[in-house]
Amino acid sequence: MTAEPFSHSVHIAVEPERVYEYFTDAQAIVRWMGDYAVLDPRPGGEFTLDINGVPVRGHYVELDPPRRLVVSWGHAGSDRLPPGASTVEVTLVPERGGTTVRLLHRDLPEAEAEGHALGWPHFLERLTIAGGGADPGPDPWADQSVSGPSGL
Repeated sequence: MTAEPFSHSVHIAVEPERVYEYFTDAQAIVRWMGDYAVLDPRPGGEFTLDINGVPVRGHYVELDPPRRLVVSWGHAGSDRLPPGASTVEVTLVPERGGTTVRLLHRDLPEAEAEGHALGWPHFLERLTIAGGGADPGPDPWADQSVSGPSGL
């Protein structure tokens, strides 16, 4: 059984073109989420992101720069959430002198929903820092002694 889609929004005081890069450029995405990435931002292109030991695997499904992108999402080796089993849709809306980032994660199994509901706000907050030009610093959840969600 799948959970209700998870949604979360943040506002970043830069234009959508700059925010979009944080979802399509490997060096940019690891500034706020993950420690390794291979990204091929074209329909069907590879989306590989290791986040604190969780191997996220999927593909870019749709790209409409700099307004929207959809990525299939799952975890390598997982039976609960195999690669490409869910989708993450990111919409970038220019407003209030910057960009509102709206994230919608669909088709998550119930067993994965809670971890992702904790993880996305954590990482999107780090995106607001990185996207605004500052360094979010090391991810505190990367330290195994700090309890972060197991699913994201």
